[in-house]
Amino acid sequence: MSLSKNVAPYLPFLRRYARALTGSQASGDSYVAAVLEALIADPAAIRDNANPRIALYRSLSKLWGSIGINRHGETAQPGWETTVQGRLSSIPGPARQVFLLQAVEGFNRQETAEILDRSEVDVATLHDEASRQISEMISSDILIIEDEPLIAIDLEDIVSSLGHRPIGVARTHQEAVKMVREHAPQLVLSDIQLADGSSGIEAVNDILKQIDVPVIFITAFPERLLTGERPEPAFLITKPFSPDMVKALIAQALFFDMRSRKAA
Repeated sequence: MSLSKNVAPYLPFLRRYARALTGSQASGDSYVAAVLEALIADPAAIRDNANPRIALYRSLSKLWGSIGINRHGETAQPGWETTVQGRLSSIPGPARQVFLLQAVEGFNRQETAEILDRSEVDVATLHDEASRQISEMISSDILIIEDEPLIAIDLEDIVSSLGHRPIGVARTHQEAVKMVREHAPQLVLSDIQLADGSSGIEAVNDILKQIDVPVIFITAFPERLLTGERPEPAFLITKPFSPDMVKALIAQALFFDMRSRKAA
């Protein structure tokens, strides 16, 4: 099988991971591009590995630990990205990697250990460290934009269990904009398709004209968003989601938020 066919199915998810790790679409995509360049130069890393997905994430992990990439896209970056470098020092990189690999990307402990070239004991310790840091994050007001009642209830329960405050559930574009105007949330969780037939992306674009707030998109089809062809979300939850996945992404989004306060 050719290199492109071997890695293509995993690239949307690798981009998701890289963006959550760096807090930036531009930086995350730059790291993924560097991974692809390295694999083109030496395809044996994929060809000789029984699991090409693990090989991809392993290559990105090695690059992330050895080089700094700071390429800027043509579009303006959200204001909260300007403080990424200062925030990164708060949670150790390896712990952040472990938590994202397991909670968001779905790797088990053994696979995570292989990706990071660490022992499973180290991985367990780092996961506990990340969870502890995340649990100490200050509570925030969160708006949920979701038209499916059961999913909205699940999200409200998860948000509340983390110590955050769901300010309400918007089912339509208009409701979402109205709630933001009334409550000014510190984070937005938004589905892509809304009850009135409008797009969650359009609703978020209108929201961002009012306030500068981190956004996490929710979709069953991440490959439709993570194409690399236009500005895309740094934070993305894939349906069906687990509480740990939501927890990890909320923590990451608030971590990179320009206005988030330091944990007490």
